[in-house]
Amino acid sequence: MELRDKVAAERRRLREVRQALSAAVAQGSQGASAWVSFYLAIGDYFAAAMHRLHVQDVRMGDLLRQRADLSTPKATVAMQELQDRLDGNQRLLDRFMLCHAGLKTQGAATLPAFESAARDYTNFITTNMGHHDGTTSLARDAFTTEDWEYMALTSDSDAEREGVLYGEVFSKLPDNLVLPEA
Repeated sequence: MELRDKVAAERRRLREVRQALSAAVAQGSQGASAWVSFYLAIGDYFAAAMHRLHVQDVRMGDLLRQRADLSTPKATVAMQELQDRLDGNQRLLDRFMLCHAGLKTQGAATLPAFESAARDYTNFITTNMGHHDGTTSLARDAFTTEDWEYMALTSDSDAEREGVLYGEVFSKLPDNLVLPEA
């Protein structure tokens, strides 16, 4: 499988898990303990997937600082926006993962805190993450094929683990969770 196809599949699965989580927190568990294993699977998935995406974004920033012309005001804004997205994502991911750990140790009693953190995190993702023209344009002009491959670096074991975690999420869907039509 081509690197582009691997990355596209990884992003599609991440979007599907995020959409499932968004639907779940919009509906709410109403404290039902049956949702705990689903939320734990989502947390495990996000821990792995978001770590990889964070590494990719950090690599992009590092490569841009090495290769791109960052002397223009437009480039300065693009780089600041990248840093703001990284910082915001990490802050909300840390809170989400802290609530995930609480869910692991304390169970259904922590569902409201987990759902609150998950709601904030999924809102941030849908509002702030994804492709942004500023850094994408800088990268398109400055990066070689090898740079893109380095930035997206996906090992077979990472891809396999991400696929297994994705499967776990959808194998633990609560019976009463209503997912949006694809």
